[in-house]
Amino acid sequence: MKRQDLPNIISILRIVLVLPVVWALLNNYFLWALVLFTIAGISDALDGFLAKHIHWESRLGSILDPLADKLLLIASFASLTWLGLIPVWLFWMALGRDFLIVIGGVAYHYLLGKFDLTPLWSSKFNTSLQILLVILVILQPLWPSLTGMVNSFTWLVMASILISGTEYVVVWGSRAWKQVKGNKASD
Repeated sequence: MKRQDLPNIISILRIVLVLPVVWALLNNYFLWALVLFTIAGISDALDGFLAKHIHWESRLGSILDPLADKLLLIASFASLTWLGLIPVWLFWMALGRDFLIVIGGVAYHYLLGKFDLTPLWSSKFNTSLQILLVILVILQPLWPSLTGMVNSFTWLVMASILISGTEYVVVWGSRAWKQVKGNKASD
């Protein structure tokens, strides 16, 4: 093992943290869930810092890092939905958006060629709002006064899912269209 592998190891450990977070949520250990979720967030920042600022980037890391983030977020959303703390429709919207992006990326890769895995600005904003919603929902049983904020963030997350999903379709659809037109012009 080399030092350059550390960001990937941290991402793998973040994937391992998903199960304890889910367990804590489903057993109503919200404070433990929050601690574990926070540790995962700090580890995400740490592996990102190591990869970008110390230049320990790798192709594997570019896959593991977003995979770890998505697994944690989807598992947390699913658990909180199961508990009735996040609306079912919001969970399905978030999952549908992610599914649309993955299917689009796979189709683009196999039909047109390699694509850049860099997320769009709206995707980062959407992920940030989803993380904040999970934190607020986890805190809500401890502080019931957060109910109004949780309701507001629910609608903000819904809007950001729609905006982000639409931006992915428009941006990648136009890139695909240009590439197809370019390929036809060269024939």
